Amino acid sequence: MGNHAQLHGPIACELYLAEDCFTWCAAPMMRLKEVPAYAYKDFWSKKPKALRPFFKVLSYIIAPLSVLIFNNARTVAVYRDNRVLSTFKESVSKLKDGKRIVIFPEHDREHNHILCEFQEGFVDLAALYYRRTGKCLAFVPLYIAPDLKKMYLGDPISFSGESPIAKERRRICDAMMTEITEMAEGLPEHTVIPYLNIPKRLYPKNKKAEDERVEKTVR
Repeated sequence: MGNHAQLHGPIACELYLAEDCFTWCAAPMMRLKEVPAYAYKDFWSKKPKALRPFFKVLSYIIAPLSVLIFNNARTVAVYRDNRVLSTFKESVSKLKDGKRIVIFPEHDREHNHILCEFQEGFVDLAALYYRRTGKCLAFVPLYIAPDLKKMYLGDPISFSGESPIAKERRRICDAMMTEITEMAEGLPEHTVIPYLNIPKRLYPKNKKAEDERVEKTVR
């Protein structure tokens, strides 16, 4: 599980992770008629107002390329309706075959200067896998730092099949976000590529939280 880093996350995983890794991909990005609306809302709706008409046009231009790339990459289509069952079934099937699933669970609610909040639904994949196999999945934190041209892996966080699923969703999301944040803050200073497509001048530095703590201590 990792930070999305806008398009950097999925592209880096497709290019640099092993061939047994399959990335969850928003299904609208794989459907020609659905790409423009989804791409504009998810990628560019936070851009300066003067530039938004350009990005609306761009969302239509990229549609054929998006369909071509994501339907031929190592992806699993992720649905937001009752078809989500097919997402989980395909993912469990791949896990049982020894494959690995890469998920970027951020959504548009800020968590801190490194991450947006994680959506909790991905943890249900581990619950389904546990019911089908009796085995507990381990979620591995992933931090992608395009500015450093590197990807970093943290310590695995295991799912517990004995705990209530609501408790596991929260525990795992909190642990993953904490681990990824600590990994990022422990690295050399660099620019964080946020989930939201805000103006580049507003991109944060990874050391922000640490600097603020030092400043408060000095005061």
